[in-house]
Amino acid sequence: MSHPAPYPVRLADEITRQLGQLADHLSQLPTPQAAQVIARVLDPDAGVLGGVTHLVATGSVFAKDQAERGALPAEVWLALGRASNELHDITLDLDEHQDALKHVGTQPTTTAAKPPAPAPLVIRRRR
Repeated sequence: MSHPAPYPVRLADEITRQLGQLADHLSQLPTPQAAQVIARVLDPDAGVLGGVTHLVATGSVFAKDQAERGALPAEVWLALGRASNELHDITLDLDEHQDALKHVGTQPTTTAAKPPAPAPLVIRRRR
């Protein structure tokens, strides 16, 4: 007889399912609503990205403790620490764009007489 998954495992599964639903909805939302959702998701203090960053940092602390006990390879702790640092940096980079997202999120859904000129896309590479 199999045991039901403990609550934290079920919670992680439910959050993952809901994130998938949110992504599906996002692709179908009008621009202002999509911008509002993205702004909330990217909010560094109360958003999903900030929450995931905190979760990975907490996982890194757990992995460090387990690596020191010999239960996990040190590489697991190092990988989680690196991921936590990268997510933190990404959160800071994206936080710079909160105002623009919030501005788009407050615009009425009307068709403009003249569409805005597209901006050239720039790819930033890390060294």
